[in-house]
Amino acid sequence: MLIWATVWDLVLEEIRVVGHEEPILAHVGEEVEFSCHLSPYRDAEHMEILWFRSQASNVVHLYREHQEVYGWQMKQFQNRTQLITEDIADGSVTLRLHGVVPADEGLYGCRFHSSDFTGEATWELEVAGLGSDPHIAIEGFKEGGIQLRCHSSGWYPKPQAQWRDHQGRCLPPETENITEDVQGLFSLETSVVVQEGAHSNVSCSIQNQLLGQKKEFVIHIADVFLPGTSPWKRAFRGTLVGLLLLLAFLMMLVLYFFRKQRKSQGKLQVELGMMARLEPCWLCGWQEKGSGAGSGEQLNDMQTCVLSRERFSTGRHYWEVHVGRRSRWFLGVCLAAVPSAGHARMSPATGYWVMGLWNSCEYFVLDQHRLPLSLRVPPRCVGIFLDVEAGKLSFFNVSDGSHIFTFTDTFSGMLCAYFRPRAHDGSEHPDPLTICPLPVGEKRVLEEEDSDAWFQPSESSNPALGLW
Repeated sequence: MLIWATVWDLVLEEIRVVGHEEPILAHVGEEVEFSCHLSPYRDAEHMEILWFRSQASNVVHLYREHQEVYGWQMKQFQNRTQLITEDIADGSVTLRLHGVVPADEGLYGCRFHSSDFTGEATWELEVAGLGSDPHIAIEGFKEGGIQLRCHSSGWYPKPQAQWRDHQGRCLPPETENITEDVQGLFSLETSVVVQEGAHSNVSCSIQNQLLGQKKEFVIHIADVFLPGTSPWKRAFRGTLVGLLLLLAFLMMLVLYFFRKQRKSQGKLQVELGMMARLEPCWLCGWQEKGSGAGSGEQLNDMQTCVLSRERFSTGRHYWEVHVGRRSRWFLGVCLAAVPSAGHARMSPATGYWVMGLWNSCEYFVLDQHRLPLSLRVPPRCVGIFLDVEAGKLSFFNVSDGSHIFTFTDTFSGMLCAYFRPRAHDGSEHPDPLTICPLPVGEKRVLEEEDSDAWFQPSESSNPALGLW
């Protein structure tokens, strides 16, 4: 009997629990598997198998008496675990954990227990999150250079950021701020001031050191856009600008005489007298009628929009609106009988042909989708030319005479001019919208949308305008 007991003890001593020998690396949002088995293989179907966090009292998952027991499970793991018992008769089981989060990081273990055996194995779980692609925004001029700001989110653990120039040299950041959200993920925002000479490609890279991976965004900045400090560069640029202006003036003269020659074949007539008075916009809200005002009436900080009282069904019409440096506005035309619609639903399909500016940074037109515009010079005054028969509504930058955009459509009813200043966003330039007077003899040279030719509105005057 003593010999048999000794042999049985030796057999029991040889049985051990095998888990993960190396730390497990899991990605945020994905799933991870914890596998354990008995060595040598032994039927574990009748055993109690416990997965725990740090210590046995922190239950991740429990298998007992041929079934899974959830009453002891920690709250953070509820509805996130799945037990795989296909090979339990061979002493092998796997626990699958879904939706990994940073809080899951730490020490784990599995324990096998029966009447004649108890053993466990432990391992480390590491969690990593590869964040979003970084985005670089140009903030403007600062300290003799251009300030760039880089932002990315969804990283774990804390990421590291690095600015580099086109030669791969590190650029010292101006600021760097890392914040943590409720899920334990980190967002990073960093800025740099690019000085003259650090031109061409500038990159912002954000790296997860645990994964050994990084994401990078590259932006190209030409040195000509950086504020120069050298006198000879300023003189050269001044000379270059002067030559360009002279060339533009000569081209305008040539085109002007060419245009004069074509007047005998048909002169483009633009009617400046398009509005007598304006009425409150029933589409966007009601505003009490006030006393009439002359041309130059201001529309400032209004949540409502304004329509012209005069309706257009034929002919050509032209008017100008001074937008100044105001950060938000909408201009264009709409059908007089158009139903009420917010600006998010305004499009030619709903009876609106509108151009706008949002927060001083995005010029756009509301076509089938919101279409961004790239303007070479920010307009301080916008000219609007309506040709009803041709089905065209054109916008022009009166500041430099350039064409901005043209809607081509079939107008299915009476049209009226549309104005919407939008509420002031708190910027330092709360300029009002002003309907500009056009005195007799006033000339405008504006670039046509379909060629390099130019047109000039007729020499009629803009009648007095008023607001209700």
